[in-house]
Amino acid sequence: MSDSLSPATIQELSRLDACAVSNAIETLGVRLRNEGFTDRRVQCVFDDLPPIVGYAVTARIRCSTPPAVGHSYADRTDLWNYILSVPAPRILVVQDTDDRPGLGAFVGEVHAHILRALQCVAYVTNGAVRDLPEVRAAGLQAFAGGTTPSHAFVHIIDVGVSVEIAGLPVSCRDMLLGDRHGLVSIPKERAHEIPAIVANLHARERRVIEYCRADGFSVDRLRTIVEEYDSPS
Repeated sequence: MSDSLSPATIQELSRLDACAVSNAIETLGVRLRNEGFTDRRVQCVFDDLPPIVGYAVTARIRCSTPPAVGHSYADRTDLWNYILSVPAPRILVVQDTDDRPGLGAFVGEVHAHILRALQCVAYVTNGAVRDLPEVRAAGLQAFAGGTTPSHAFVHIIDVGVSVEIAGLPVSCRDMLLGDRHGLVSIPKERAHEIPAIVANLHARERRVIEYCRADGFSVDRLRTIVEEYDSPS
């Protein structure tokens, strides 16, 4: 099976929210329910924007001390070539390895435009971002631990390595979906099943919600509907 998803599947996934996708993946039984998503340590920066879907491109940075060689991310432009080696749409996922992650920001106005030119739809980090109005204007979604006004001594340590962001292990070419709720890792071999599963779950949820809004509510009837909702389809 190809490592890449079809454009149609990616488009279908991009119409779904992270909570629905997380619920759908739970039904597949491919991992534990406490795995495969970010926790509250990383937040969506532009929470009114639609969901993003893409392939992870990974890197690690430090910000608190000067690099042994070079002075900024401009000295590691090999990252740009590496980004292009991963299928689009792309999501740059950067782990800040400092003891104080977020002291400096790797992505601001200039790098946001570079990433968009490289067909990145989002930037993900346990560290910080800056230049928020300009990053948004560039069309780049961001997920971060916070913001900062400075880039400090930001520099790349390595690229293409496995990283961990807010409890979510990420390897290069992993498929991620993110929105205002956070990020979910999508098992690529089952990704094509997720839209239909979401539709089925939504229909079953709608029965519960509509009953709760209807006249003649009773706990006994609600219990029956919920039992039907929880039973295998």
